[in-house]
Amino acid sequence: MNSLIGDAFRTLIPAVLLVIALSCSSSSRLEGHIYYRLNVNPSTLDPALITDVSGASIAAKLFNGLVKLNGDLEVIPDIAERWEVAKDGLKYRFFIRRGVTFHNGRKVNAMDFKFSFERVLNPKTRSPNTWVFDRVQGAKKFIEGKDREVSGFKIINDYAFEIILDRPFSPFLNMLTMTAAYVVPKEEVEREGYDFPSEPVGSGPFILKSWLPNRELLLKVNDRYFDRKPLIRGIVYRIIPEDLTAITEFELGNIDVIYLPASAYSTFKNDKSWSRNLISFKGLNTYYLGMNTSRPPFDNINLRRAISLAIDREKILRTLYEGRGRLAAGPVPDLLRKWEIKETLGYNPKEAKEIIKREGASGLKINMHVTADQEVVDLAEVVQSFLSEAGMNVNIKQLEWSAYKESINKGEPDMFWLSWWADYPDAENFLFPLFHSSNFGAAGNRTRYSNREVDLLIERGQHSINERERNSYYKRAEELIIRDTPWVFFWHRTDYLVRQPWIKDYTMYPIYTIDKGTEVGIKKGADH
Repeated sequence: MNSLIGDAFRTLIPAVLLVIALSCSSSSRLEGHIYYRLNVNPSTLDPALITDVSGASIAAKLFNGLVKLNGDLEVIPDIAERWEVAKDGLKYRFFIRRGVTFHNGRKVNAMDFKFSFERVLNPKTRSPNTWVFDRVQGAKKFIEGKDREVSGFKIINDYAFEIILDRPFSPFLNMLTMTAAYVVPKEEVEREGYDFPSEPVGSGPFILKSWLPNRELLLKVNDRYFDRKPLIRGIVYRIIPEDLTAITEFELGNIDVIYLPASAYSTFKNDKSWSRNLISFKGLNTYYLGMNTSRPPFDNINLRRAISLAIDREKILRTLYEGRGRLAAGPVPDLLRKWEIKETLGYNPKEAKEIIKREGASGLKINMHVTADQEVVDLAEVVQSFLSEAGMNVNIKQLEWSAYKESINKGEPDMFWLSWWADYPDAENFLFPLFHSSNFGAAGNRTRYSNREVDLLIERGQHSINERERNSYYKRAEELIIRDTPWVFFWHRTDYLVRQPWIKDYTMYPIYTIDKGTEVGIKKGADH
């Protein structure tokens, strides 16, 4: 399962959209619009191609799927008004709302979903998201060119669509809430061709009016939207890479809502005028120090455990990280885990030093790769200090983003710092990509961890249609992973944003696709 979104490769940058607004007093401000900030230019707005948080966050406002998530992480109707799942877990039949239209005015029907899903699987599309549908019956033959269509995508009639799986796959309904499962109109894809990723047509509450790369995107309200109508006239996304610039804009009144980077958190938290407008939410993520288990020194489980024992995670979270998170007991976030984890490795520097000495690793040099992000570098230096006390020498190597990504995918460093953010709210999303032995490298398992028993437990959980049984498999898998310690499990991040007083009903969600942009509003008569 290759999920670059879930991987949150940007380490300590959250897997949520960073937002910023222009001043209402600015002559260039569009009335009734909220101005959001993006820290990077989206690579594409084509649902079949999206792998970044920025693109996915915008796409959620331009497109719809059969189903979507609500704030409680429950799957609820979107274009499908209801659905039925067969008792054997193989067939999903969706009943499509009548009267839903694309931005071009044409009504959405079952054929559009068949086209959209097959388009993701079609090798000509070059979608990195084929894993969302590769368990559908006939998907592999279609990808290999043996069949002209996917047998598991069935059109019952114009408003009934069926998906048949090869085997039961418990997270499948959750996966249909992702951007890859958004519906697109065939005629627009074929007419626009290579331009569709930058001039997309969907059915969502907003329509893309313009996109100036590396500058801004303008979204206007879709007056024909079938669901809850937005309270604003539109959204402007300004692309501002520098956090300092964004913070300055906010303080000048030129920003509506902004994610607080570490450097600004204390300032706003301790300011009485701003602290009342802080918004916090617990993220579905896990931050970790990964160790390459495929070669020395960390093919040695004892040394991996020693590394975990040597680092005072609680102190780092309390001091350097200013308490912005919850200590992790294992890879599955606390918000998703439906079982208890009893045994974890705490801070025990004496035992760590004894293990390192006993294993003949005293004075051993360890290469740790990190990005050049200052917060990550600061953390790496703290880790370096703890491991030095335990008897190991850590060499920190800073790399720019693309080089960093390549080095980790190839398994070059001994240790590295990463985080994983949920693509969909299921524990499987934190187990299969990250620890199954079929996913070495870019697919998610960058520690190259391999345990056949863990593989089997994850697979059994995936194919179980009984929730209690499934959780039992995942619990045992996580316990084995914790025992084997391919990661030092640090924390689940809590994020903070600050809004201007004229913004009302702004809500942050743990998964970026939940926000359709229909709830946030601007207070009437506000002086801004």
